[in-house]
Amino acid sequence: MADKRDYYEVLGVEKGASDDEIKKAYRKKAKQYHPDLHPGDAEAEKHFKEAAEAYEVLSDKDKKARYDQFGHAGVDPNFNAGGSNPFGGGFGGFDFGDLGDIFGSMFGGGFGGGGRNPNAPRRGSDVEVNVVISFEEAAKGCKKTIKVTRIENCDECSGSGAQKGTSPKTCSTCGGSGRINVQQRTPFGVMQSQRACDSCGGRGKTIDKPCTKCQGKGKIRRTVDREIEIPAGIDDGQAFSVRGGGNTGINGGPTGDLIIGVSIRPHPFFERDGFDVYCEIPITFAQAALGAEIVVPTLDGKVKFNIHEGTQPGEKFKLRDKGIKRLNYSGRGDQYVIISVEVPKDLNKKQKELLRAFDEATDDKNYNKKKSFFDKVKDLFD
Repeated sequence: MADKRDYYEVLGVEKGASDDEIKKAYRKKAKQYHPDLHPGDAEAEKHFKEAAEAYEVLSDKDKKARYDQFGHAGVDPNFNAGGSNPFGGGFGGFDFGDLGDIFGSMFGGGFGGGGRNPNAPRRGSDVEVNVVISFEEAAKGCKKTIKVTRIENCDECSGSGAQKGTSPKTCSTCGGSGRINVQQRTPFGVMQSQRACDSCGGRGKTIDKPCTKCQGKGKIRRTVDREIEIPAGIDDGQAFSVRGGGNTGINGGPTGDLIIGVSIRPHPFFERDGFDVYCEIPITFAQAALGAEIVVPTLDGKVKFNIHEGTQPGEKFKLRDKGIKRLNYSGRGDQYVIISVEVPKDLNKKQKELLRAFDEATDDKNYNKKKSFFDKVKDLFD
């Protein structure tokens, strides 16, 4: 544990940070170091995994409490604050993150004050995956195939943990409750408490012949390809869930959800504000002065647009319904075109003479029909 950085330091938040602050900090780190944005960069991948591990702990209320009290040891799969660890050396050498609590409840520990039934159905934990998409894919929606690592029932023993042809037995020591009463003599008299059963490790059942594939846990870790549909209009940093796409439940409990966090690559010239799209279009001085038909890129392709005579730099035009589809609603935002006028450079002698002649042929009123610049200066100093 000594080589691990403090989880709060990894995410860049204070120890008393709220759930929302922790989530925002993780989203920022995940976007900054996502492997899709840094292909082949081992250091970025390391930071990405480090942030994911920190978020797994700090976003879980129980794990966060154990981490705040015991540090990294409190969230280690081999750790048991009560002094008993039914897992021994962990689950096949894998780190199952959120499933530590699930297996803790299934195989001893996590019973709470009243002694929860260890064989009661429990919902599987959620699995979180981040996906990087383009600006256009976010605007219009798309389908993506992603890799999801999740916990499933062992296909060898169908989740029982026992070899084929055998089945778990009710623990004879605790009668299937997973708890035993313990009496201890103290200066105040004999005190009675409960702890996890030593015989079954708190599971309420014993397995004479464990499954060789899952070592008697009933669960295996598997990476699968999953096609997901990303809704049109989703924004950078938002997430959506796929029901039943997470980790398999315990004792027949429901499967958790798959949480998809979305990161959007910046576009070379489009910028987003809500469901509206902004882009800057450069035009020549002549086009601005005389008016012209220009070509404007949109999310639907190129369109022609007429700018009026005397168009000024920074002037903004609206293309109705050319923006981003409204998430979970009908209709689209608008696209705004901001005009920038390019000043010509490297003029030859003839071009300079023509430009000087043009300048001499105009006066201030050609630029501002209401009041000339020099009139405004005169009014200011007078």
